[in-house]
Amino acid sequence: MSRQEIKVFYTPSVLNFTSRLSEYKALLDQNELAIAERFKISKLKVRYIICHGILRQLLAKHLNQSAADLEIEKTEFGKPFLPDHPDTSFNMSHSGDSLAVVISSQCQLGIDLERYKSRHTWEGLVKKCFAPEEADYWYSLDRSKRSRAFYQFWVKKEGFVKAVGKGITLGLDQCVVNPDDTSSFLRVPELGGLADQWQIHTLDLPENEFGAVVCDQRNAKLQLIAIS
Repeated sequence: MSRQEIKVFYTPSVLNFTSRLSEYKALLDQNELAIAERFKISKLKVRYIICHGILRQLLAKHLNQSAADLEIEKTEFGKPFLPDHPDTSFNMSHSGDSLAVVISSQCQLGIDLERYKSRHTWEGLVKKCFAPEEADYWYSLDRSKRSRAFYQFWVKKEGFVKAVGKGITLGLDQCVVNPDDTSSFLRVPELGGLADQWQIHTLDLPENEFGAVVCDQRNAKLQLIAIS
């Protein structure tokens, strides 16, 4: 049996594609255009159009279809899907100007991307969102390493929540990353099935960027591709 293939497309700055803005805008449907128009800050509007235009182009290439003709819908909790292509799995995440899109097939799939921001609330977030095993590990680290470790756990938890598609109502503290093997979970909410059916892929990104893909197919093969 061939291994599940997962493709992750990434760019550190969607603003590098501003020259294609009109091209991307022409691909969006009426709902996407309406959302874009709600942004009062020009940079945020431009970023939204580029991100969703790139998403459509990547899906279109994957399916060998017209990007403008793709029907993209969202579940009650905001997970995007293609009603005409139910076997195609995809997810998108952006942080600042960075964008990551993951595409595969016949699986539950989630991606999260975060840029480092210094916070004064690390311990409060750990108390609220980490399980005891994760918190114990986090507190065992030297203080200088805790902030980066927080992000490494956070993106994996968010990736799982996005894969299941039920929002953070699942409880981030219920999605428990194994501190001894961060490619796996110790526990997941009952809605997510068995913990050992899930695979976590940590993305190799530039310094101060953190990303993870979570998939319910074990031993999947992940390929990281630059968006061009």
